[in-house]
Amino acid sequence: MARRLERGRLVIATHNEGKRREVADLLEPFGMEVLSAGALGLPVPEETEDSFLGNARIKAQAAARATGLPALADDSGFSVASLGGDPGVRTADWAELPDGRRDYAMAMAKVAALAGPFPDRHAWFSCALVLAWPDGHTEGYLGEVHGTWVHPPRGDRGFGYDPMFVPEGGRESFGEMEPAAKHAISHRARAFALLREACLGG
Repeated sequence: MARRLERGRLVIATHNEGKRREVADLLEPFGMEVLSAGALGLPVPEETEDSFLGNARIKAQAAARATGLPALADDSGFSVASLGGDPGVRTADWAELPDGRRDYAMAMAKVAALAGPFPDRHAWFSCALVLAWPDGHTEGYLGEVHGTWVHPPRGDRGFGYDPMFVPEGGRESFGEMEPAAKHAISHRARAFALLREACLGG
């Protein structure tokens, strides 16, 4: 049986403001006092696993050990079928510049250039959420949303690869959608629904 998370302070183990905002919005109804690894000045641990759940576990456990508080980490990415699932767990790496900054317009152009010659436009977002406690216990959940990739990117909402992804049955990209509409169907929302049922009491 999954361990329940008690109300109180929770560290979101991310330095990405877009992810922090989305996860904080999902947690708001549960009365958690949310802190972020970025605001606390925690170092970014090296992500050495080849799965979203593995890398999320590394980040969550590092934040829990450093703060003595429960920590929630997200590891998510964008995958394209014709590229064998790439960029996948290396989603952020595809956007990295030599100076360490990230340019997602460049990354989306790279995806389009590599996948463009293939007729298959299937793509999906994955999100792993891992809760870690200071004693080392973890709970992990994976959510996915499938659809198609488009180029040029559409819309200036969301973050990352959102402007080049249209979910199944939709017409707007994640970059065009109202935030509430995206949150209702996103990979992060699906992972959070599993975590909520198991660890937050529904």
